Amino acid sequence: MRESLKVGVSFGMTSGIITTLGLMVGLESGTGSRIAVLSGILTIAVADAFSDALGIHMSEESENRHSAREIWESTVFTFLAKFLFASSFILPLFLFRLTTAIIVAIAWGFFLLGGFSFLLARAEKVRPLPVIAEHVLIAGAVILISQGVGSLIHRFL
Repeated sequence: MRESLKVGVSFGMTSGIITTLGLMVGLESGTGSRIAVLSGILTIAVADAFSDALGIHMSEESENRHSAREIWESTVFTFLAKFLFASSFILPLFLFRLTTAIIVAIAWGFFLLGGFSFLLARAEKVRPLPVIAEHVLIAGAVILISQGVGSLIHRFL
């Protein structure tokens, strides 16, 4: 696999999953509004995807070891992965009540993150379970913290 594809997809996918889930859970617990959650997902899918793509672009440039083509490939792959994976969380909002949609989105995110972690571990020739556990636990922590922040905002504002 091309290094630029690996960098872009792994970063964009991971960021898309964890950022979107954290935002969804935080907005749901803070507002209880389907429109707020949908708006948040679309904002992540567009604005944050561009932001992450530029971050990868500048990071790759700063290493001073990649060609211009490799840098731009990483940039584009990061944007596309973040945009696509963040956008994939929209569907549950149209199929289920908000609370159920959040649960489905979390399950979807953990499935994607776990599957990608498994593939990553296999490619690195390490045991998959510790890699999957590490990544899913970090995502779980982000979700719990975001839920707590949303609840606090709802309670005090």
